[in-house]
Amino acid sequence: MSPKLLGIILLVVGVILLIFGFNASQSLGDQVTETVTGRFTDETMWYIIGGAVAIVVGGFMTLGRK
Repeated sequence: MSPKLLGIILLVVGVILLIFGFNASQSLGDQVTETVTGRFTDETMWYIIGGAVAIVVGGFMTLGRK
């Protein structure tokens, strides 16, 4: 598998994870947790962090030289 194809796949997966994270952050349970503790649940944070990392790595792989 070429690095550019893998990069595109990572970009798509990253966007999907960010969408899941955003949707989870808008749920009633997560809103209550954020109100009480001041932060999102661990699951929501992992979606957001994982999506951001996948997008950055995928972008470098897709736009990199080679």
